Parts: sequence; structure tokens; C-alpha cells
Amino acid sequence: MAETGRLEDAVEFFSNPEPRCPCVLLLDVSDSMRGQPMAELNAGLHTFREQLVRDPVASKRVDVAVITFGSVVQVVQNFIPITRFVPPTLTTQGYTHMGAGILLALQQLQSYKKALRELEMDYFRPHVFMITDGEPRDEPEQVLERARKQLEAEERSKGVLFFAIAVEGADVERLRNLVVREPIDLKGRSFQEMIDYLSKSVSALSQSRFVEDAQQPMPPPGTI
Repeated sequence: MAETGRLEDAVEFFSNPEPRCPCVLLLDVSDSMRGQPMAELNAGLHTFREQLVRDPVASKRVDVAVITFGSVVQVVQNFIPITRFVPPTLTTQGYTHMGAGILLALQQLQSYKKALRELEMDYFRPHVFMITDGEPRDEPEQVLERARKQLEAEERSKGVLFFAIAVEGADVERLRNLVVREPIDLKGRSFQEMIDYLSKSVSALSQSRFVEDAQQPMPPPGTI
């Protein structure tokens, strides 16, 4: 982390010493998301921000990062307080490099947790929410296996809670073989319902009394 960034973070945390709830949105932007699904996802990012900013606790605790995976895997937004988050406009591109996306998300979390520890900030166990309407495509099997093993190790050591959210068209069985916990199958619900579910879940997680190694399960759809 650059010195300028470190100073800005120190000022941010000094003004708001609440424990942080790091949240990664790991988003599928492959070609299957073209058209209406991508338009709804972009609109949903605005809803996600608005709902969390309105929550007096979540607005102080949730830090969000956005990573996308298609043929290219990239960090679209580094960790930033939800109140400063400007939702990006995403576009579709190519295949579904899901394994590489998972590896990048875990790498970003490691770096951010290290920065929080250096600033002596408490934090909840980080969460990754992978939203996908497909399955891994055009990606070496060894990359997927490395992602699976690293994710399993991180979950076992209580380093992350990773949730795969399967929207219409996703291969849930394939996801089961890649992630540790049961994928959340939204079974035809709209993207708006999915975003409402996600933002309410993050809000509930951020208000837990536990930090760092606490496990707060995602409530099932329709119960929040």
C-alpha cells in the first residue's frame, strides 16, 4: 500500500473506529450476462449501495470491493467504505474465468486484512458474494482446482465466508464441486430480488456482535 493511501486510510479509520465488515462482490460479466441481465445487475449495484447507506450501522462498517470475471478478471473497485462507493457500469466480455476470479478475490482480501491489522482495526470475517448465471468456461482445470483448494483452506482457517449466488441459468451442481458451502439458488428470482436479499444480508452481518473469526450464516432467501 502506498504511503498516501496508508495516510488516507489512517484518517478514515480514526474518524470512524467501528469494526469493519469487508465485502467482495465477485461478479460474472461473461457473455451470458449480455443485455437485460447486465442492465439489471448495474441497476442493482446502485440499489445495494443505497440500501446499505441508509442503514446507520452498516453505513459505518461495510467496506466493499468489486471484482469481475469474464475472459478478463479484474479489480473494478478496491476496498472502499460503502458511503464512498460509486457503483461502476459493467459490460460483458467473453468466457467465464471463475477460478481466476475466486483466486483474485482471496488475494485482495489477504491484502486488505493485513492493512486492517497494521492499523489495529477490528474486523468481521470477510465475506465474498459470487454472483453468477453460468459455470466456469474456457479455463484450465488446474486453475479451478487451485481455486477450490485455496478456498477450502481459507474457509477451514476461518479466513473468509464465501457464498456462491446462483441466478437463472447457473449450473448449481458445478458450483457445489467448486465452493465449500451450499450455493444459494435463487430459482428464477429477479436480479432486483437478489440485490434486495444481498443488501439485507450484508446489513444483518455487519450488525453481528462478533468480529474477525465469527461465523454469521447467510439467512435463506425470503426470510429477511
